Amino acid sequence: METILSRRTTIIAAAAAAGVALNRSAATAAVPGAAADGVRIMPLGDSITDGYTFYPGSYRVELWRRLAADGRTADFVGSLANGPAELADRDHEGHTGWRIDQLDAHTDAWLQQSDPRTITLLIGTNDLNQNHDIANAPARLSALIDRVRAAKPQCELFVGTVPPQSSAGLEERVRAYNAELPGVVSRKGPHTHLVPIYDALTTADLGDGIHPTEAGYRKMAAFWYDALRAVPDSLVPLSATSADTRTTPTDTPTKEAV
Repeated sequence: METILSRRTTIIAAAAAAGVALNRSAATAAVPGAAADGVRIMPLGDSITDGYTFYPGSYRVELWRRLAADGRTADFVGSLANGPAELADRDHEGHTGWRIDQLDAHTDAWLQQSDPRTITLLIGTNDLNQNHDIANAPARLSALIDRVRAAKPQCELFVGTVPPQSSAGLEERVRAYNAELPGVVSRKGPHTHLVPIYDALTTADLGDGIHPTEAGYRKMAAFWYDALRAVPDSLVPLSATSADTRTTPTDTPTKEAV
């Protein structure tokens, strides 16, 4: 069984598979830098990717555990880091309160810095929650995907549908937005994949009507994991000879805790 490398320690996949909690405190969170040979996975999105106050680490905890149990060598990448002790690699790009346009403004720099092989993208909740030009939210997502595709043509990009929401008005917006995503993703080529995260959860899995509970995040992780497994290349590092184009950005965050 392969060894899974984190920034500060080597974790035996067998231990992770058995669900053994690592004897590390939050103070020993992963530091910047790349694992020696892990497939570089960027969890990208808003506070649902971060985990927010309900479960810092979000779906990343269970996704890491499943990859470890499967003997996969993984390296989560991003400019942020958080999560519980059992999450060996805590890096991510889950920005609380951010909309699609805000991610778009920074994506080139993040891709250049972290050089991911695979991206799990979940974004749009704040566009809907902040009532930010909702009709054009799918078009903004399309532009964000185009930016990723231009910068990282060989990257496997997994685009999640937005989870259900407890507010009836917001839920109606979520369903309308999600209904546009199959068409958006289908036009982006063979390295872009739709993941029906909405189907993973019910409102009973939400802690505050927006953010999933720990149990909800485990359900989300199962959907991400199955999607990655269905695209074997997403779990294999790109060869050193593969060429990607990269660029740089600007912008500032805003409100709303999602």
